[in-house]
Amino acid sequence: MSAASAGGTDPRLASFHIVITTYNRSDYLSRLLDTVAALDPAPDAVVVVDNASTDDTAGVVAAAASRSAVPVVHHRLAENLGGSGGFSAGVERALAEGAQWMWLMDDDVEALPGAIGAFHPWMAKYDALVGRRYDSAGRPFYWQNNFSAFLGFPLPVRGDVFAHSNEFPTNVGCFEGMLVHADAVRSVGLPDPRFFLNWDDTMYGWQISRQRPVVYVNEFVLRKAREQRQIDLGIRHLNDSSDLSRFYVMRNRGLVAQYLRVHGVFNRAGFALGTVLTAAKELLRLLAVERTLRGAGALWRGWRASRTILAEADWAPMPAPLDKD
Repeated sequence: MSAASAGGTDPRLASFHIVITTYNRSDYLSRLLDTVAALDPAPDAVVVVDNASTDDTAGVVAAAASRSAVPVVHHRLAENLGGSGGFSAGVERALAEGAQWMWLMDDDVEALPGAIGAFHPWMAKYDALVGRRYDSAGRPFYWQNNFSAFLGFPLPVRGDVFAHSNEFPTNVGCFEGMLVHADAVRSVGLPDPRFFLNWDDTMYGWQISRQRPVVYVNEFVLRKAREQRQIDLGIRHLNDSSDLSRFYVMRNRGLVAQYLRVHGVFNRAGFALGTVLTAAKELLRLLAVERTLRGAGALWRGWRASRTILAEADWAPMPAPLDKD
């Protein structure tokens, strides 16, 4: 049964597409596509954005398409545009395919069997949702924060946000499982490929939240398949990272600042403090999770690159996508 048929005649539940971004992780992608095939209700289509992979990703997608009851689209990019570029291209392709809903996810997760049905009660009310996730060991992964425009930084929310309700209003997104409606995309534009990695989903959710609610819901919909070193800080989990990610965490502070400026809420002093907090969080990640300070240089290089973006006087946000008609 497809998501559309499960929703009966409710137009709000029509045309549910899954958008997956992948790069050289065909083993994880294969496992993910197997779990997507087991979804009940099923999606109406799957778009796999291949970031110019050099492994057997094409074969994995072709094999999944050959045995799938729903269309599986292999959208191959000419070069690796990062997660940000992949989701931007994937959302654009899904809209062109007629998607009303787009469930965005990386390649190293697994979809839980009843996930789409679990979203249905909130799809009737909201245009942007984030479900809960398990980590690779099957434990709840703590992801609860709100973005401070003053700091340009997401602040963790303490305690059980579902103690009194199964929905928690937030103002950030997470491309590891965010569900967005086409109306929200047309309002704020496509995900911004200029981020490459990091901050893209935070700022996308923040932009949507300025126009309509973004809700974190008390339904487990994904499980992380890739094991990662992590520590539990009580107010959040902190995973291991990479030098590439560290570079973009700091470099993309420039893009975060530009979005705050466009929306008229940029505070120079507050943002500077938020940049210090960002660097401190990454240094804590290095020391507490990875037990090294090797990688601090990537933070410095990223911060220097952010200054160039901050100086762009003609910077503009992503335009709204054109309707397929």
